[in-house]
Amino acid sequence: MGLIAWDTQKIKSMYYMAGNDEVGQKLSIMAAFTLYLDFINLFLYLMRFLGNRRD
Repeated sequence: MGLIAWDTQKIKSMYYMAGNDEVGQKLSIMAAFTLYLDFINLFLYLMRFLGNRRD
């Protein structure tokens, strides 16, 4: 969960530094992909954590 918050803050600061709309559009695509991967990794972590309870 901390990784998602970290990436969100990083994306926010990068967006404020972007000068024009073209850079902002490219940044938004990269940011969406980054957050998508963060949520997939969180889901995989939860599946591994909950899947280890087979005793």
